[in-house]
Amino acid sequence: MKFYISTSGIKRVTISSSGAGKGSPATFTPTATRRTITARTLLPVLLVLGIVLPFLFVRIAFLVLESTSNCSSTLDCIGRGLFSGSDSSLKLRDELTRALLEAKEVNLHNEEGIESFDELVREMTSKSQDIKTFAFKTKAMLSRMERKVQSARQRESIYWHLASHGVPKSLHCLCLKLAEEYAVNAMARSRLPPPEYVSRLSDPSFHHLVLLTDNILAASVVVSSTVQNSANPEKLVFHIVTDKKTYTPMHAWFATNPIKSVVVEVKGLHQYDWSQEVNVKVKEMLEIHHLIWSRYYNNLKEEDFEHESQNKRYLEAFSPSCLSLMNHLRIYIPELFPNLNKIVFLDDDVVVQHDISPLWEMDLNEKVIGAVVDSWCGDDCCPGRKFKDYLNFSHPVISSNFDHDRCAWLYGMNVFDLEAWRTSNITATYHQWLKLSLRNGLGLWYPGVIPPTLIAFEGHVHPIDPSFHVDGLGYRIPDVRDRELLETAAVIHFSGPAKPWLEIGVPEVRGLWNKHVNLSNKFVRKCRVMG
Repeated sequence: MKFYISTSGIKRVTISSSGAGKGSPATFTPTATRRTITARTLLPVLLVLGIVLPFLFVRIAFLVLESTSNCSSTLDCIGRGLFSGSDSSLKLRDELTRALLEAKEVNLHNEEGIESFDELVREMTSKSQDIKTFAFKTKAMLSRMERKVQSARQRESIYWHLASHGVPKSLHCLCLKLAEEYAVNAMARSRLPPPEYVSRLSDPSFHHLVLLTDNILAASVVVSSTVQNSANPEKLVFHIVTDKKTYTPMHAWFATNPIKSVVVEVKGLHQYDWSQEVNVKVKEMLEIHHLIWSRYYNNLKEEDFEHESQNKRYLEAFSPSCLSLMNHLRIYIPELFPNLNKIVFLDDDVVVQHDISPLWEMDLNEKVIGAVVDSWCGDDCCPGRKFKDYLNFSHPVISSNFDHDRCAWLYGMNVFDLEAWRTSNITATYHQWLKLSLRNGLGLWYPGVIPPTLIAFEGHVHPIDPSFHVDGLGYRIPDVRDRELLETAAVIHFSGPAKPWLEIGVPEVRGLWNKHVNLSNKFVRKCRVMG
C-alpha cells in the first residue's frame, strides 16, 4: 500500500500485494466534497428579499417620523415598532383621526395658509411639530388653495361673459366691406324683395318669419339653414329688421346673395313712421331697462359669485342683450308688422335643422304665443329655467303674484298669433310692470329681456313639442344624450355668451353653425370669417 499525500490532502491510495497477480494495482481516489450555490437556490432568496425589504424600509421610515413626537429616541421607537408595531400604528391612526376631526370643526377662513406641499413638509420636519399641528396646517393650506381655485373660476366666468360683448374683427370687416359695396354697386342697392314678390309680404298664405338683428352673418345663417331644411322653401318670407347703422350692409348682403324663390325683406328702424306715443313708450322702456341694469351692475360684489350655481344669474348683468335695442323691441312686433297675422319669430343665434312648416299650421288654442315649456330631460326640469331664476321673490310684489317654481318658457323660436296679441293687453301690461319696478326701486327682477316678458305673457302661452327648440348651446358642452337630442331638434339655439361666431364658442357644436356660413362669398373670404 502506498500513500500519495499532497498539501490538499490524500489524493490517491494505491494498494498492492504480491498475490495480486498480473493485474495492475487497485487504486482508490476519493472525491473532495464542495458546496455549490446554484441559480435555482439564489432566485427565491432574491425574490423574498425584494418583497420584504421595501415594506421594512417603509415601516422603519414611518417609525422614524413617529419618533419625533412619541419616542425618546429613534432606536427606541423603531424597536418598539418592530416588535409591537400594530398597536403603535393604530394609536397613531386614531390620534391623526382625532386631529383631523378637530381641525374640521375650526374655522380657518382668515388664517394665512401654507402656499405649497413642499413648504408644509419643510415646516413639519424643521420644527418637530405634533400631529394636531399637522392637521391644522394642512387644513389651512387646503382652504387657501380652495379659495384661490374658486376665485379663478369666478374670474373665468366674468371674463368669459365679457368676451361675448366683443365684435370679432372679421365681422366688423364684413360689415365695412358690405357698406362699401352698397355705395359703389347698384346691384347691392337693388330693391328687396323684387317688385314681383312684394305682394307676398302681407299674404297670409305664405310662411312669415321675423328676425330682429344687427348681425349680418348670423342672419345669413338663419335664412340659409331654414331654406335648406324647408319642405316648401318657395312659401318662406323673411322679414329682417335691423338698426340704422347696419341697414346698408345687411341690405347689400341679401341683395348680392339672393336665394331663388325665397322672399327676403330688409328694413331699418329709421324707415318706420311710428306715432309719437309709440316713440315715447319705446324711449321710456329703454331708459327703465338701462336703470335696472345700472343698479344691478353697480351693486355687484365679489361675494355674489361665491356659489357657482348662482353665477349664471348674476352674470346676466354682463350680457349684451340686456341693453340691446333689437332685443327689447320684441314686445313691439305687432306694431312692426301691422299687416301680418301669424309669424314665427327666430333669434339670430339659432340654426334650423329640420322643416318647421308645421308651426304655421299649429293651433294655439286662442293663446298669443307658442313656446317650449316642458323639457326632454324629465319631470321637474325646466328648459328655460324657473321663474325664480329671473324674478326677485324676496320682494312681496313678486312673491304674491307668481309661483317661484313655475317653468319659464323658451324665447328664441316662437309662434306668435299677432291678431290675438292685438286684442290682448300684453304690451300695456309690460309697460305697467316696468313702471311698477321703477316705483319699487328697480328690484323686482334681474336685468334682461326675459323677466318682464314672462310677466307680460302670463296666461297667454301655449306649450309646443320640446323637439322644436333646444337651447343653451352657448352655455354648455353637450354630452352623449344631448347629441342625440340635437340631431332630432328642429331648431338649436346658441343662447348664452359662447356664440358660435366668437372664439369662445363651444367647438363641439360650432360645426352645426359653421356649415351654413357662405364661405364662397368674396367678402367672407377677404375678412377671414371663421368657418
